[in-house]
Amino acid sequence: MRAQGVGRILSCVALLAGACLLPQSAPAQDRGIADFPKLSADTDWPWWRGPSRNGIASPGPVPTKLSDTDNLVWKAPVPGRGHSSPIVVGDRVFLATADEQQKTQSVLAFDRANGKSLWRVEINKGGFPAKNHKNNTEASPTLASDGERLIGAFYHHDKIEAVALDLDGKIEWKQAVCPFHPRMFEYGYGPSPLIYGDTVIISAEYDGNSFLAALDRKSGEPVWKTPRPRIITFSSPVITHIAGKDQMLISGSDMVASYDPKNGKKLWTQQGTSAATCGTMVWDGDIVFASGGFPKPETLAVKVDKSGGKVLWRNNQKCYEQSMLAHAGYLYGLTDNGVLFCWRGSDGKEMWKERLTGPVSASPVLAGGHIYWANELGTMYVFRPNEERFELVEQNQIGTSSFPSPAICGGQIFLRVAQNTGNGRQEMLYCFGKK
Repeated sequence: MRAQGVGRILSCVALLAGACLLPQSAPAQDRGIADFPKLSADTDWPWWRGPSRNGIASPGPVPTKLSDTDNLVWKAPVPGRGHSSPIVVGDRVFLATADEQQKTQSVLAFDRANGKSLWRVEINKGGFPAKNHKNNTEASPTLASDGERLIGAFYHHDKIEAVALDLDGKIEWKQAVCPFHPRMFEYGYGPSPLIYGDTVIISAEYDGNSFLAALDRKSGEPVWKTPRPRIITFSSPVITHIAGKDQMLISGSDMVASYDPKNGKKLWTQQGTSAATCGTMVWDGDIVFASGGFPKPETLAVKVDKSGGKVLWRNNQKCYEQSMLAHAGYLYGLTDNGVLFCWRGSDGKEMWKERLTGPVSASPVLAGGHIYWANELGTMYVFRPNEERFELVEQNQIGTSSFPSPAICGGQIFLRVAQNTGNGRQEMLYCFGKK
């Protein structure tokens, strides 16, 4: 494999880590969040890609012009380095972070009202992998919450470890999920934990014994484990209700696959994407979409029915590290090099494309009738979902490095970025909204 090609694989892990896609009221109807009475789809953003698991926020206006002087509620320094995206539960915002000098991994809590640091709990010290991709971090998976506890996944001491804390930072349990020691490509780890019912599902895929594994979210005890191909890939699994049942979707290993999240049994597979993928799959009605990037680029659509999945269309575009967004019959993809596409979901027809600026690692969020999508340089594009033409609303500059994806809920936008200066690098957590 060419170094340039494989080198891009791991910047994807910066990002990692519902129901059928409906209009923007969908998150409130989402079966996943409805199982957790202490969570609200309107005011919380409890896990990777939000309440609906597909990057679509609840209805309600949010600001489009974002800067240190425009619609800023507060900003707070974030210690260490990480690409864990923020999650929001109640009156708090949570992140994972890592201190690469001290070799510690921690979970952080901030006051939602003013950005004040509330607590920092060290999860692990030492045991970092000897090598990692320069764009990856030791705290890339996004946390998940059931409204009572936080669950994280961390790579250290040649294993993937899951951990649960209460909302005040007390560790409830730790569980070694599986050994993890990539040899072919030492690029670290990235998939985010996935909460489903009474379980939390963890993905660990590399050139060893790869698994999808479910743990009891209250105790950490193993529930089921399903083998995956022995190849390194980084996509986070996601759950939607499609073809009359809950299905867990994941791409990578030259296929898109569906599993029963209750027991881990495989439901169907279709050949497609590429060996290594990073983005989380999305869906619109009974069509699911995935994209991959190494060693070949491919985006594809699969129509799902009770008998399985059938490929509808493919193209050679690459949304490799970032997830896409499906809405109202159309698929939006911002490729690695910064070209924004709108495809018709049913047949893949290219409706339009627009040259923006790459590279891109963050995933998009649809909120308040606009799509928010940042590149790695800190440029946040805000545009309308419009199948007829590209319709830019704002182009904002926030920091100089942006890998995590935004959390948007309760009329607020939470964004983790970094500012690179001559004196070094400082990560910041921003909150935008009405003051």
